[in-house]
Amino acid sequence: MTDPWHMLSPEEHAFADMLERFAAEDLAPRAAETDETAAFVRPQLDGLARLGLLGANLPESDGGPGISAPALLCAVQIVAGACGSTVSALTAHYLATDSILFGGTDAQRAHWLPCCATGELLGAFGLTEPTAGSDPADMKTRARRTENGWHLTGSKCFISNGGEADFVVIYAVTDAQAKHRGISAFIVPKGTPGFVAGKPERTMGLRGGHVFTLSLDCHLPADALLGAEGQGFKTAMKVLDNGRIEVAAMCLGIAEAALKAAVAYAKDRIIGGEPLANRQGIRWQLADMATDYRAALLVAQDAARQRELAHHGGPRFSLAASQAKLVCSEMAHRVTDGALQIHGGYGFTRDLPLERYARDVRIMRIYEGSSEIQRNIIAAHLLA
Repeated sequence: MTDPWHMLSPEEHAFADMLERFAAEDLAPRAAETDETAAFVRPQLDGLARLGLLGANLPESDGGPGISAPALLCAVQIVAGACGSTVSALTAHYLATDSILFGGTDAQRAHWLPCCATGELLGAFGLTEPTAGSDPADMKTRARRTENGWHLTGSKCFISNGGEADFVVIYAVTDAQAKHRGISAFIVPKGTPGFVAGKPERTMGLRGGHVFTLSLDCHLPADALLGAEGQGFKTAMKVLDNGRIEVAAMCLGIAEAALKAAVAYAKDRIIGGEPLANRQGIRWQLADMATDYRAALLVAQDAARQRELAHHGGPRFSLAASQAKLVCSEMAHRVTDGALQIHGGYGFTRDLPLERYARDVRIMRIYEGSSEIQRNIIAAHLLA
């Protein structure tokens, strides 16, 4: 339909080909059952770990394969097209490891990241709170210095992987007077006394990628502080720049799967003695969906190129990341809904994946900053 691989090196092409085979043979056949049972996707993540994908966001110096940002965009898109639940858990892991990559000391990076890259450890990113979703600076979780470390109190909500992860990077206020400059990050290992995860939330989609409410009333050693005190907000914003491009890739993967299904159905469905695809209204709808997808893909690819330049000393890419996330999430909503509509009543049944695509993609306009927040960010850049 389109060639999203043209920016990749020969080695990255080979990696993408291998991942496409794995996604088609292992992830896609299990996606419906995963959605039905809501079983956490740890076996799927283990399979991706064997391919090196759990560290795909990391440089070689930290245990990753060192692939480019455009290659990572393609990889996330491939996984998303096969199983939304799996890609949601994968990218949540990236948010945690990016936090350590950007905010951690050399010792913290050396201790945590290689094990995360191999899949030995799974991470989660603990930023959102019941009263501080769109505005992290309003968070209520507190970290207080003690004689031999830190004491954390508070709660987090909608934390992907939170109760399944081996550690969670928790963002907390260490200096309430300093506002966003008073936010710090901490690495909280699973099993820490006073760190409690509730039951997985019953979500509309991505049902195998669990999200949790986390309660914190726990003591941490001094070296649990991620990097320097007061640097948490800066770290989180850099992480979200990456995460928004990964959400764009997730949207592209699900939308492409829905579009391919709609094209195949329009060719095969016979009404009045001829294929549905012969009807001008359907042809125009497919044309609009394909063009919508293509435009979003190009915006996301541009953001990935800017992300790659930033890795080599280039400027921040916050504007491009927000634009990619906004454009791709809104596009994916339209394309998946259109694909379901083309399938008619069959699309509304659970025998076909269309209704799952529609449910899985709905959250994309909300998390990592809602579409409304992305518009605020984009407008702020324009008006600065």
